[in-house]
Amino acid sequence: MLDIAATFLVITALLSWLNQRFVKLPTTIGVMAISLVLSLAIVGLDALGWVRVLRRYEESLIRSIDFSEVLMQGMLSLLLFAGALHVDLSELKSQRWPVAMLALGGTLLSTLLVGGALWLALPWIGLPMSLLHCLLFGALISPTDPIAVMGILKSAGAPKDLELVIAGESLFNDGVGVVIFALLLGVLTSGGTPTVGSAALLLLHEAGGGLVFGVLLGYATFWLLRSVDEYQVEVLITLAAVTGGYALANYLHVSGPLAMVATGLIVGNHGRALAMSDTTRSYVDMFWELVDGILNAVLFVLIGMEVLRFSLTGSLILAGSVAICITLLARLLTAGVAVGALGRRFGLPAGAWKVLTWGGLRGGISVALALSLPAGPERDTVLALTYCVVVFSILVQGLSIARLVRKTMHTAP
Repeated sequence: MLDIAATFLVITALLSWLNQRFVKLPTTIGVMAISLVLSLAIVGLDALGWVRVLRRYEESLIRSIDFSEVLMQGMLSLLLFAGALHVDLSELKSQRWPVAMLALGGTLLSTLLVGGALWLALPWIGLPMSLLHCLLFGALISPTDPIAVMGILKSAGAPKDLELVIAGESLFNDGVGVVIFALLLGVLTSGGTPTVGSAALLLLHEAGGGLVFGVLLGYATFWLLRSVDEYQVEVLITLAAVTGGYALANYLHVSGPLAMVATGLIVGNHGRALAMSDTTRSYVDMFWELVDGILNAVLFVLIGMEVLRFSLTGSLILAGSVAICITLLARLLTAGVAVGALGRRFGLPAGAWKVLTWGGLRGGISVALALSLPAGPERDTVLALTYCVVVFSILVQGLSIARLVRKTMHTAP
């Protein structure tokens, strides 16, 4: 395990250096793009009979880790806590209604729209899937990923309220999407069909329980931080709260992702302001900024290397293109239309609906959830479609969102 971790850290460091030295893209997008290009180059050279050993080594490296396990049980808790740590709770409260509308209602509606449209479209391509697998795809692809887009929005001068809505939605809809996916996966594996009441109760238990547990954990962590004044101990307390809290949330069968968001908001607001000295605050911020940056870079390198898992045929590429269009259309209907109609009431600029629609990037969580599906031909199709949507959203949407922000925000009345 140590050798594998060391290998991926070395690869990530080298690709990050290449990106900063020559490519000069945002780090997460740049390392994923380089990783993807190198993986495809290895595939192409292997097809010509060259570097076969290198391809076998990269494939064995990818098989040596469980991407879904590494992200969902390792990286995710740290990334969500780090993301929530610097969100101003008082500012987020001012945008609580659009965030709640998009994170809960938008994710649910997007799951239904994407799943239903894909179920109708795939038979025309010759790749029919069951409605349940299509809904599972809708659930895993609906949560948005703030990692790649937030730095771009800031550098492009996006309005603060718009940043808050995008960050808040993506922090909370990760948890909601995971809960919906888990509910549908339970139906797939058990073969039973839950009632509306039981499904709502499970959603309330997982999501509501996760938020309550996270708030309690956040205040317990706040009390511990306030009782000491030693930055090394306080950094350790925050790390223990995240790792131990996520494990306990899973044991209690409540949403770990939502628990980490709630804990991060409490520690980031009350803890940083009332329980830390200036020295401790500086070290805590620096530690979690480093953790966030390193894990994000490793995660996007892994996404780029995962292309070796697929044998993309013409029909799968066509189906992936259809999935991209369906996902964008669902995003327009669930986020763009709602914000376009109600954005003024929430204090958002006139062009916010365009940025919200195009800025809904998908990332590692979608790939990890797809990899957690039971083995079978439909899983392979879902995984290929997921990868197509994720790569398109990061490379195409991620690289063009800054231009859209500058154009929209400067020209919107």
